[in-house]
Amino acid sequence: MWRCALPPLLRYPSVDELGAQAAALVARHPQDARLRRVGTSRAGTPLWLLSVGHGSRQALVVAGPHANEPVGGATVLRLAERVLADRRLSEGADATWNLLLCLDPDGSRRNEGWLSGPYSLGRYFRNFFRPGFLEQPEWLPDGAAGARLPETRALLAVQDELRPFLQCSLHGVDVGGGFVELTHDLPGLARRVAHTAARLAVPRELGPYDTLYWPSLGPAVYRIPPPRPGDLAAAITEAAVESTWYHPHRYGTVTAVVEAPMWGVAGVEDGTPPAAADAFLRTVSHTLRHDTRILEQLLARIRPFVRDGAEAGGLSRAGLEPGGLARAGGLVPPSTVPGARPGTLVVSDAARLLAPVDDYLLVCPGLADAWDPDVDTGAARPLPPLNTAHLAALRIAGRRLALRTAGLLYQLVVTSGRDQAGVLPELDRLIDQWCVDYRDGCGARWISVARQVEYQSRVVLSAFELAHRHAPVRSRSGEPGWGTETAVPMHRE
Repeated sequence: MWRCALPPLLRYPSVDELGAQAAALVARHPQDARLRRVGTSRAGTPLWLLSVGHGSRQALVVAGPHANEPVGGATVLRLAERVLADRRLSEGADATWNLLLCLDPDGSRRNEGWLSGPYSLGRYFRNFFRPGFLEQPEWLPDGAAGARLPETRALLAVQDELRPFLQCSLHGVDVGGGFVELTHDLPGLARRVAHTAARLAVPRELGPYDTLYWPSLGPAVYRIPPPRPGDLAAAITEAAVESTWYHPHRYGTVTAVVEAPMWGVAGVEDGTPPAAADAFLRTVSHTLRHDTRILEQLLARIRPFVRDGAEAGGLSRAGLEPGGLARAGGLVPPSTVPGARPGTLVVSDAARLLAPVDDYLLVCPGLADAWDPDVDTGAARPLPPLNTAHLAALRIAGRRLALRTAGLLYQLVVTSGRDQAGVLPELDRLIDQWCVDYRDGCGARWISVARQVEYQSRVVLSAFELAHRHAPVRSRSGEPGWGTETAVPMHRE
């Protein structure tokens, strides 16, 4: 395992800090590192690719594909420092490391209310943001040719340019354990993950709910099945739909999705047979139905008082730009929006907050039915044999959907500035109650940012070494004049 002395991380870096730190690294190592803009987000934020090394074999690491999972940004900076400190990872491996700092910078900015700490479950969920499924840049519901998001098109272009032998997509589990998903087997990775997790006291997730039907390649390592046509439920529960994970498959690329937990739960690595699985599943499914009904009722109370300023052309540029919502107060005066009755709260980005709410509430009843042993859904695939870790993961997943929904509704009301529907006390109570269940009922415990980053970095380095052994010499970089130009300072871009 590679080691180098690096300063400890106390918190996650913001989008702006990621760019500034990458630019500073390039300024220190202008002959070995390069920073280039490979695209632009919907709100005009640059998408930065940091490349380290001169090798012919390309590794691609993608941070920030999900807005609420910031660990990857810190991980790519740590990887860059390690590659620069250990020539075996670049010159010795004839490799270039290409590190995409953040795939969804606009969404990531919306999480900056909790990003710098202090880290508590209540603070996280009250400031949680993740866009609706149609706005998540790794998902390709219409295939690569139909990719609509500029972030997605930028990533696809980088993949087609580099033809990497390895792609690592860096994700974070808010509550649970660490695990890896692979498009091709990397024999030996499960053993290395186990060693790293044990050294860093990070629980491994032995039954993640989104890999429920996937083949296991070893403890906490799963094979992603080939993409097939899928609906919204498939996207949230299985992810076995068309995605940027499989797009570079044609180049022989191995994709590793590396999940690192923020709050660890010991129960997710309990592989023993459960004592009363059916009773547990009934409780989980009934709880999810109950929570969903409460959230649907709260949404029904809120919706008449909220209108999206964009519907009437009232969405200003400030509402889209980083920090713009805070500067604008998040509220568009009703008098400026045709058809808005007195008392209506016209929130400048209500649609972006409501889209994931609608997505979650749409899939929750189906998930509850799929997990309930007393409900025959007519599904072609019944639940597979479950261990105790699977049950723990399902309980966490049901609670996660409810908490995310409550947190988004909470932000919608707080952003508007007025609680016309009188729901804020109830939302506060639910968030507090459900967070206590995570903490006391599931045993969720915070894992320091430094340990999260160290865990994810070591897993990526292990995947790199194993994939490199069998990598075809066909990956390449399309960059002319590599290493001959001075890095463009961030403030001049």
